Amino acid sequence: MSLTEPSDAELVTLVCQGDLSALGGLFDRYYTQIYRTALAIAQDSDVAEDIVQDCFLKLHRYAGSIDTSLPLAPWLYRVTVNLSYTWISRQKKRRVSLESMVDYLMSPMWLSPDQVAERQEVQNQVRRAIQELNFNQQIVVILHYMSGLSLEEIAEILECPVGTVKSRLYYARENLRHKLTSVNWVQEVAHGFA
Repeated sequence: MSLTEPSDAELVTLVCQGDLSALGGLFDRYYTQIYRTALAIAQDSDVAEDIVQDCFLKLHRYAGSIDTSLPLAPWLYRVTVNLSYTWISRQKKRRVSLESMVDYLMSPMWLSPDQVAERQEVQNQVRRAIQELNFNQQIVVILHYMSGLSLEEIAEILECPVGTVKSRLYYARENLRHKLTSVNWVQEVAHGFA
C-alpha cells in the first residue's frame, strides 16, 4: 500500500466511478483556495460557501469530461470565477468590494494610533479604487495578487490569451495608480500596485 496521497487525476478518475470519498479528498485539498477566491469576488461568506459547494457539485457532475492530463486547479478556479460572476450578475452589481484582498495586500507596518488611522484611510482609498475597476480587471487582480497565480494560469482559467491577461493587469495597475495619486505612500502599502 502506497503512503503517498493519490494525485488529482487519480481522484478525478475515482469520482467518475462514483467514489464520493475521492470527491471529499479533492474538496479537502482545494477548499481553502476556492473559498478565498469566491469570498474575494462575492464579499459574502455565505455566498462564498455556496459557490464552493456549487463548484464541487460541478466537479462531480462533469468529472468525466475533465482532462486528467492537465492540472485540476485551473479548472476549479475557472468554475469558481464563472459561478462568482453569475452571482454578481444576478445581484446586478458590476463592482465588487475587495476588502479581504486589500487586507491581504496590506502589510502591518505601523503601530502608533495616528499611523493606524492613516493606514486605515489608505486601505479605504485602495478598496474604493479597486471597486471602481471593471469586473475583468478585478478578477485578474484577485487571481494574481491574492491567489498568487501566474499570468499563464490566469489565462487558462479565464480562457483567454496571456496577452489579454497582461493587458487587463496593466490597465488595472494604471487605473489604480491614477486613482491613488493623492496617496503619498501607497507604494509601500500595496505591494503589487507600484
